[in-house]
Amino acid sequence: MVNKIEKSDDEWRQELSDEEFRIARKKGTERAFTGAFWNKHDDGSYTCRCCNTELFSSDTKYDSGSGWPSFYDVVSSKNVRLHEDNSLGMTRTEVLCARCDAHLGHVFDDGPRPTGLRYCINSASLSFVQTGK
Repeated sequence: MVNKIEKSDDEWRQELSDEEFRIARKKGTERAFTGAFWNKHDDGSYTCRCCNTELFSSDTKYDSGSGWPSFYDVVSSKNVRLHEDNSLGMTRTEVLCARCDAHLGHVFDDGPRPTGLRYCINSASLSFVQTGK
């Protein structure tokens, strides 16, 4: 279990840009092909923009053609939380940071092997830590 972080909207607004707040804290989304990481190919780790929890590795990132950073697996299932999302007149599975409840994006079952999953994640909800590979 991760140590939960809880902050007020005012506290989050002090730490995040308007766009990051709208997406990560208010469940927004960025337009396809506009985020900082959708076309990034460097080696490293993708962490939660709000609390720095490690979420995804560049080793599991792939080009899904969707225009959002896509991953076929998480670093640890303990670091994310899945939630049924019935907004927009459809049922999807929302991906949240388990530590701070930041909205990351959604996961779909149309990804590549070995998991068959596509974690479709907003760049604004992520930070990137480059490794020396």
